[in-house]
Amino acid sequence: MTNLKGYKEIPIGGIIPKAGNSEEYRTGDWRSFKPIWNEEGCVHCLICWVFCPDTAIIVEDGKVKGINYDHCKGCGICARECPRKEKALYMVKEE
Repeated sequence: MTNLKGYKEIPIGGIIPKAGNSEEYRTGDWRSFKPIWNEEGCVHCLICWVFCPDTAIIVEDGKVKGINYDHCKGCGICARECPRKEKALYMVKEE
């Protein structure tokens, strides 16, 4: 038991050492459904952006500009949370 290393001597593992490193990897290629953004129906309330767990909603100058499909997992939270009766986001089967 005296040969065990202390926490300062063990290499880093099982943690994310810095924020934002997942942007390097395309993680949205296994989804079954994908959201389609209807620009004409969007009021740019940004609720979809707030709820998206993958930060896949593209926002520029305070307005939704599209969806980053490289990171979108197709969970549908954005479409479900859209407050518009005529949804600005809707889900379709991935082809």
